Amino acid sequence: MNQRTGYLAPEEETVTLARVTGETGGDLVLRRVGAHYEIYSNGVFLMDTRDGTSEREMVRASLMDLPKGRSHARVLIGGLGVGFSAREALDHPRVSRVDVVELEPRVIAWHEEELGEAADFVHRDPRCRVYNADIVAWLAKTSAARNPDRYDVICLDTDNGPDWTVMENNDRLYEAAGLERLTRLLAPGGVLAFWSANAVHSFEELLRGHFGSVRVLEVPVARGVPDTVYLASSPL
Repeated sequence: MNQRTGYLAPEEETVTLARVTGETGGDLVLRRVGAHYEIYSNGVFLMDTRDGTSEREMVRASLMDLPKGRSHARVLIGGLGVGFSAREALDHPRVSRVDVVELEPRVIAWHEEELGEAADFVHRDPRCRVYNADIVAWLAKTSAARNPDRYDVICLDTDNGPDWTVMENNDRLYEAAGLERLTRLLAPGGVLAFWSANAVHSFEELLRGHFGSVRVLEVPVARGVPDTVYLASSPL
């Protein structure tokens, strides 16, 4: 079990704040457990507000790997979630703009309510733009433009990892064609990052076949295997 698996202490009161039909067709649920919030999809725990260490580390490490002197960085984040990744980017002195692509409109709406407190209402920051879209379709359309916007850092936190996707269609993000689309949106010297709940060696090998520099970070969690962050730069 890792930090995304969730837990319930006996003394914590659980309140279901919202239950809606998500874009995947199943239940999308927001719960408050004690002082924290949890999001479930089709009964599967997705994330909570208890920690967020590895999501924040993904953003910090990506920005650290940018060329020295790079400022006014533009960051693209796949997945709004509870807002930890976006908040980390917005709080960094090298960042001037953060674009977030989130599939679920209700997740975006929840940030206008109590959930927004967890990351200080990131969507209200004038440097942040949140797009309600399927990340796979959004990337395909954006990368196909004649002169697409380019990002210094692209962080994908849409799934529990390359081998544990929320939507079947998200498999495309972790294939060669998906890497090519992402690379087209990457500025020279830019960094591409992926969050995963576990190490996936086949995905690491795929990255090494497409990028000159690949770094793998393991972030310890309270229980179970470490979270894994993949950082790739210098497309071949």
